[in-house]
Amino acid sequence: MAEILKETRTGLKKTRIMCKCNISYKQLELYIKMLLEKKLLARKTDEKGREKFVTTTKGNNFVKNFQALQALMLEKIVQPFTQLQIS
Repeated sequence: MAEILKETRTGLKKTRIMCKCNISYKQLELYIKMLLEKKLLARKTDEKGREKFVTTTKGNNFVKNFQALQALMLEKIVQPFTQLQIS
């Protein structure tokens, strides 16, 4: 879901989201529904009347926190290996 929110910052149609995130239509429908309900994603209509999805401010905050957590977890995993001494 974080990947969808990262990709939709500028607004994307469903097919572009599917391609960029490498997910099926069924998965996309499930994730979009969940993200819309949580107000992490918003539905917009462009000037040509096409439906697009855009990450909300709340969604951007979620992505920022998710990335911070990923960095913290990676640090905790990598650190023990860098402290090993090979004789």
